[in-house]
Amino acid sequence: MRMGVYSIGVDLGGTNLRAAAVGSNGQLLHRISVPAVYSAGPEHVVGDIVGAIRSLRAEVGSGTLRGVGIGVPGFIDIDNGIVIGAANLPGFEGFPVRTEIQRSLGTTIILENDANAAALGEMWIGAGKNVKDLILITLGTGIGGGIVVDGKILHGVHGMAGEIGHMTIFPDGNPCGCGNCGCLEKHASATAIAAIGRMMHFGPDITSAGVHKLALEGNERAKLVFVSVGRALGIAIANLINLFNFPLYLLSGGPLPAWDFFAPTMMEEVCKRSFTFQRSQARIERAVLGADAGLFGAAYLPLQHNSMQEIAISAVR
Repeated sequence: MRMGVYSIGVDLGGTNLRAAAVGSNGQLLHRISVPAVYSAGPEHVVGDIVGAIRSLRAEVGSGTLRGVGIGVPGFIDIDNGIVIGAANLPGFEGFPVRTEIQRSLGTTIILENDANAAALGEMWIGAGKNVKDLILITLGTGIGGGIVVDGKILHGVHGMAGEIGHMTIFPDGNPCGCGNCGCLEKHASATAIAAIGRMMHFGPDITSAGVHKLALEGNERAKLVFVSVGRALGIAIANLINLFNFPLYLLSGGPLPAWDFFAPTMMEEVCKRSFTFQRSQARIERAVLGADAGLFGAAYLPLQHNSMQEIAISAVR
């Protein structure tokens, strides 16, 4: 296969390491998925990443590779390409991921938090296409977030901005592993939905999908779980609307199939708690790329990086 300019995105998922070659227009060229063996340590995982990238380069052929973006589930030192902290990646803390991969491949490597990468993916070719200021809230085991300002991720001083899941929603709410109480992710994540389901005696092995199934079957108590979820999300989004005044707020993740059960309460809370004018200019929608958002967003990183470099060079001239 022959191609012009392209990039490669890598997503370090919970069970699989996924990589994709993506054209500069967002066209998916080729993809690969291999089991992720994080327990084997960072050197092993880096070897798998390098192998996946080489396979994709061989598939694409003579195209021009702009670089590789990697979405990582953890805190990232963006400038140095180092993982600061990642609970699901044992041994990665302080490991020079970028340096090791660059040594093997000789191309631009950019690391990014996985939720940030997903936000970029939705902005580039997803629900946020043609929108340069948006926030993505990712609902899963926990709750993550990505804040895009003028087409670029808002990182904060230490690269840790966007921890929407740890906004305090209920001051006297459920204890969180971060040390706080009442964090959004303790009241609206898939894990939280399952925990509430267990408290309501839906069974010791109930999942968020199981609670949704009960709601679909007409179980009124299951429906109340999603009323609670909607309230927490609505309070959070109202805060974000008042704070950022952005045009678009997106939600993604496992609990999204239950949208019809939690969205009405969520919207009610947003209406009660946000400024009327700001709310009237804002859209609250479902993301559309699903699990591929982070993959496309990671692929977008080197394209964006090269574009910004070209602009800087032109300005000097």
